[in-house]
Amino acid sequence: MNNYQTPAAMNLQTLNIAKISRQPQKRSWASKIGLILFLMTLPTVIYIFVFHYLPIGGLIIAFKDYSSFRGIFSSPWTSMGGFQHFYNFLTSPNFWVIIKNTLVLSLTSIIVNTLAPIIFALLLNEVKPKKYKRLVQTIMYAPYFISVTVLVGMLFAFFNIDSGIFTRLLQFFGMNLSNLMENPDYFAMIYVVSGLWQGLGWWSIVYMGNLANIDPNLHDAAIIDGAGRLRRIIYINLPAIIPLAVIMFIMSIGNVLTVGFEKVYLMQLATNLSKSEIISTYVYRVSFPDFGGIPQFSYATAIGLFNSLINIIILIGANSISKKLSDNSLW
Repeated sequence: MNNYQTPAAMNLQTLNIAKISRQPQKRSWASKIGLILFLMTLPTVIYIFVFHYLPIGGLIIAFKDYSSFRGIFSSPWTSMGGFQHFYNFLTSPNFWVIIKNTLVLSLTSIIVNTLAPIIFALLLNEVKPKKYKRLVQTIMYAPYFISVTVLVGMLFAFFNIDSGIFTRLLQFFGMNLSNLMENPDYFAMIYVVSGLWQGLGWWSIVYMGNLANIDPNLHDAAIIDGAGRLRRIIYINLPAIIPLAVIMFIMSIGNVLTVGFEKVYLMQLATNLSKSEIISTYVYRVSFPDFGGIPQFSYATAIGLFNSLINIIILIGANSISKKLSDNSLW
């Protein structure tokens, strides 16, 4: 029997095999619903649910006189329809002092930490030698990885009245010998400047990424038209990072009453408390008072809830204003 096949028949058979191999295989139900992807996100979902959503139920103690012996649900409700703790905080003698200190630190940090990284990114982007550029980036990124505790320890060492390098430097320029960490008038300046030094390089990364994505042809066309470096920065580079800067600013505004607790608390002294007491440190002192004090968990929860509600209102307002004035917004 002759099994010889003509070339045409062999080509036809090859095409049929290829068509069969290209036919889509039936997917399992697990593949259709993306079960593997759901399982990969499950630990994150559980973490967020347990540590971020479940504790929301505990906010009920803000409206009660919480007692650890009675528990959350058996503790009695406060007077004034449950708003007694809110009223006590709003009418307390320290209310406006705490709000003022919080706003001064927060708004100053937001303004400085928004503008400085933009300026730094624009200037660093103009550096042409790559080795020098990478060296500057590495030097500026390094302070971000210093812990807050170490940073505050460095500040106390630098401003030490006996051997502090900054104290000696200020004395060299004719200033009185004193520890500026103990002076309440310099607390905000030290807090903001040290924070800027620590995070300037890291915060500028997102802007450097935007600048790297700008089409070089735009700069070439601008050079042909006679635009100098400053004009190209103003009319090409700056508009490219403004949308991102607006988003970052709105997100910062949403935390206007939430100043970093750790750094402020570590920098606090009895002598600078008049300018360093903010909402977060006040909540800590109320929750965990000194020896002999009674913890006021309900009062502290009410203050924290008040803080969160004000932040949400400010965030929504800032986003609405940005949406009306420009096309940049969070939602």
